[in-house]
Amino acid sequence: MNKESKDFLFDLLATPSPTGYEERIQRLVRDHMKRYSDDTTVDLHGNLVVALNRSAKRRVMLAGHCDQIGFIVKHISKEGFIYVGSLGGIDLGVILGAQVVIHSKQGPVPGVIGRKPIHHQTGEERSTVKTDIDKVWIDIGARNQKEVLKKIEIGDPITFKPEVLQLGKDLICGPGLDNRVGCFVAMEALKLCARSKLAVGLFAVSTVQEEVGLRGAHTAAYGIDPEVGIAIDVTHATDNPGNENPRAVPIKLGGGPAISKGPSVNSVVARMLTETAKKLKIAYQPEPSSRLLGNDATAIQIARAGVASASIGIPNRYMHTQVEVCNINDLENAAKLLAAFIKGINNKTDFRPI
Repeated sequence: MNKESKDFLFDLLATPSPTGYEERIQRLVRDHMKRYSDDTTVDLHGNLVVALNRSAKRRVMLAGHCDQIGFIVKHISKEGFIYVGSLGGIDLGVILGAQVVIHSKQGPVPGVIGRKPIHHQTGEERSTVKTDIDKVWIDIGARNQKEVLKKIEIGDPITFKPEVLQLGKDLICGPGLDNRVGCFVAMEALKLCARSKLAVGLFAVSTVQEEVGLRGAHTAAYGIDPEVGIAIDVTHATDNPGNENPRAVPIKLGGGPAISKGPSVNSVVARMLTETAKKLKIAYQPEPSSRLLGNDATAIQIARAGVASASIGIPNRYMHTQVEVCNINDLENAAKLLAAFIKGINNKTDFRPI
């Protein structure tokens, strides 16, 4: 990965974007992509749309959601401890003792999620790891409620402390890879298409609020009205001890992006993506699903009169924790695959299944 792209990726990962509060990261993406696009726009929902060849009759939409799971301030006790609700699917099993950042109007406020020390726990508490979000508190070192209110407000969003670790040569680790890596791939694919003569209009969208119901993809797809829509998201890697199902679809870090097949996916698009990967010798992994996918592809598919949808998955270990892990080579291969697919569309390409 070249330095500019890697710097962009790391900037994305260092920028907090709790679901429903994506403004900061959208400004970052907009400013970075201006030089590569014909225009960038933001809709009323907050989706950032980066466009090439906007006036073309046929349109392709790439969707990578920029929001991440997090928390929201709900209550501040008289003693100065902060109680929260969850934004998206928080894994309560990993939050105790975590470092967090409260994103207030005055700037970031660091804090830690506390719990009762093991010395004071009952035997039942020690033997049963069960966390109730209503009993979790954040400690910012304040002496009382009045002191907390000088820094934060009810309703301020919270994320895990944003930091990126490099593990070995090719792996990156941190909170919020789900799904800043998908947003990154969508933008990198557009950059690879920027100097090409395309037969379609290309719209790379940094979508919002995926973690609470694919909401941004619904509204963005309605507004763009694409013929083809491809979601780029993370998918569960099975190459670690957490996979206890020997019959699970094998997905490994470094094995390339996963190309989905199943009811959320248009068969023509899936076939073209697979054929493109084989032709250009781009590493990929097949990932069949018998159910509707839990990502933006499912929302895009049923926009207006229907869209030829597909999904590209970036293998990810430890999803929805503060130590998600991906391989940067999978990101590069995903962007190359999508760019080649888009460049391969011509006036005779027909995405109707029959």
